[in-house]
Amino acid sequence: MIAHPDYPQFDSEESLHAQQLRQLRWSIAHAYTNTACYRAKCDAAGVSPDDFRSLDDLKSFPFTLKTDFRKHYPDGMFAVPRERLVRLHASSGTTGKPTIVGYTKNDLDLWSSLCARAILAAGGRPGDTVHNAYGYGLFTGGLGLHGGAERLGCAVIPASGGQTERQAQLICDLKPRVICCTPSYMLVIAEALEHMGIDPSQTSLEIGIHGAEPWSEELRREIEKRFRIAALDIYGLSEVIGPGVAQERIDARGALTIWEDAFYPEIVDPVSGEVLPDGAEGELVLTSLSKEAMPVIRYRTGDLTRLTAPVGELPMRRMDSVAGRSDDMLIIRGVNIFPRQIEELILSEPLLSSHYRIDVRRAGARDEIEITAEAKTGADDVARKLACENLAHRMKSHYGITADVRTVVHGSLPRSEGKARRVFDHRKELGP
Repeated sequence: MIAHPDYPQFDSEESLHAQQLRQLRWSIAHAYTNTACYRAKCDAAGVSPDDFRSLDDLKSFPFTLKTDFRKHYPDGMFAVPRERLVRLHASSGTTGKPTIVGYTKNDLDLWSSLCARAILAAGGRPGDTVHNAYGYGLFTGGLGLHGGAERLGCAVIPASGGQTERQAQLICDLKPRVICCTPSYMLVIAEALEHMGIDPSQTSLEIGIHGAEPWSEELRREIEKRFRIAALDIYGLSEVIGPGVAQERIDARGALTIWEDAFYPEIVDPVSGEVLPDGAEGELVLTSLSKEAMPVIRYRTGDLTRLTAPVGELPMRRMDSVAGRSDDMLIIRGVNIFPRQIEELILSEPLLSSHYRIDVRRAGARDEIEITAEAKTGADDVARKLACENLAHRMKSHYGITADVRTVVHGSLPRSEGKARRVFDHRKELGP
């Protein structure tokens, strides 16, 4: 196990569970006493902090929902007076009012510690140089990992998003070992390096910490092939704390370790809300154990995954990479499919690049899906036509969906400098 003050040290699951029980008692009481909207939910459900006696009792407490943040905007979810806050973040608010998140000094210390251990778990070490290309500002990604890297003792290049050519030059000149950015932006950086005549695999980078959007194993393989790095998944969300809730460890790849000394995870049925056993896929629910400014009790993340057993010496459960969000699932003529599944098919086509767009429309009573994918550099018309036919055939054979597939020349689709928007469901524009 890594010997570092920010890395968790538990000798057994029993010792972890004992700490979780103590912290959950405090967190539930803190939310109930100081957050009026959650107290009202508990009162309506007929439960109080006195009813929490074991970890199994948590399932009796009501959920916290994203709509609660919007209903009680801007600061109705805070459990401390405004004068105790030292920072405020906010979500993008693209689907309504933004989610406002507050932090006390202790909350920021916790967040920095979690992000420091995430970098450690990914293989980063004190003394490394970290190129941080997550967006700074109201978005939690950039500042969260910046604080963690500095706490760990790394030199941080606060590149943020954008100015990709300049970022590529900085990578060449400052020679960072670790890079933090969305997986889609990593490939934009690869293109910028190649445009400069530089092979991405020849840079100093060894570790990539990628998150903030669902990404497929095919995209991971593409990143690792082009950069010759270990591309590792990080998970977090602003309502819970930001990045650093879970991290894929370099010594335990294939799933992310949830930092269970800071967050208690559950998996529930997305429809009924019933708690599911470990190993079953469902919606991830998280409870904060020590947050002061904005404790969240049983927050429904909307992210679909499953919990699996601990691996190695650390007795903390793992979660699969997020398959998608419950509200991102596309229903095409009665077939349920996530954009990530389509991405896997696109990236497994050798003549198609990682840049694509999905448009869903309704023609009369019929749903239609159109996939626009970029061909790789040098693909001629015959090759592009063959790639279209192959992708359409595989969509039909794998998922039973007839898709209109077309390709465009390399460089035609816009590049994202942060979270990539690839799905455009025009049916929502029509209303119910």
